[in-house]
Amino acid sequence: MEKSNVETLYEWLDNTTASIENYVKAPYLDCLTYTLEILFYREVPEDWDDIITHKLNTALKQIEHDVLDKADIRKAVQLAILKGMKGSTQQQHLMTPETVALIVGYLAEKLTAEKKALRIFDPAGGTGNLITTVLDQLPQSVEAFASEVDPTLIQLAVLNANLQERQIEFFHQDSLQPFLMDPVDLVIADLPVGYYPDNVRASNFELKADEGHSYAHHLFIEQSINYTKEAGYLIFVIPEFLFDSDQSDKLHRYLREHAHIIGVLRLPETAFTTKKNIKSILILQKKGNNTIAPKQPLLAQVPSFKNTDAISNSLGKINEWFQRYKEEKTE
Repeated sequence: MEKSNVETLYEWLDNTTASIENYVKAPYLDCLTYTLEILFYREVPEDWDDIITHKLNTALKQIEHDVLDKADIRKAVQLAILKGMKGSTQQQHLMTPETVALIVGYLAEKLTAEKKALRIFDPAGGTGNLITTVLDQLPQSVEAFASEVDPTLIQLAVLNANLQERQIEFFHQDSLQPFLMDPVDLVIADLPVGYYPDNVRASNFELKADEGHSYAHHLFIEQSINYTKEAGYLIFVIPEFLFDSDQSDKLHRYLREHAHIIGVLRLPETAFTTKKNIKSILILQKKGNNTIAPKQPLLAQVPSFKNTDAISNSLGKINEWFQRYKEEKTE
């Protein structure tokens, strides 16, 4: 069987990264950044020795990234990143599954269909997989922004975007610090889960904990709403326990005051490696002068992605809901 473009590019990325790993003696993900740089700039670092330089230049002649489409590049890079993340115990080194990112993109397209131009922001940018997957599905002219504090992840994100010829402005900073950025029409984020260690910074948020460390995932929601235009939308991949934790009463009150809950989609257990990692998608609209809550929020259980008939049926019902929601807004 002939290999697909994704398989061919992934194998090239993996083999090249393994060669670099052997030479620089660094972790796979760090070596992958070298691989992506070499592929993008089509040159090997000048201070590397002749043997590795010859090997990498020979490898470069085997691959032409400019003949591949954006989705092929994104998927191949995604596979290489996933390999590098295998066995990683750090929660922030987990990537949004492809299927989940596709659903976020589908919802983003539905919520923004009437806009000719968009500003979109991912405050938990990671390796850029979520935002580039969403950009693949938006037909409008889009100004895109993303933020990530981890130096390896943001390097991968920038190179990933460059190879896909995506214009995304990246902020290398703690996403709970202030941004030099005007408000956006749409925020998307796979919320980082856990405690936020900077109590001084957390004290500036309404959703700060009364005692001890605050929840980072709560603060990310508040920060995202702060950087969303009135009537703008927010799509969050959330942990299942978001509304059941010890600080959830405060979160409920905050959301009632600042946003409309547009819907919650529970994702299938089969999309996640363990039950504790199961997530849902929360859709919010920031309140504005002319905004109204939907008469009936979108509540759905997404079936297994392997069950194509059930997925098709579920998407049909979600499409009907969006049609009703659109009519409600114009009444």
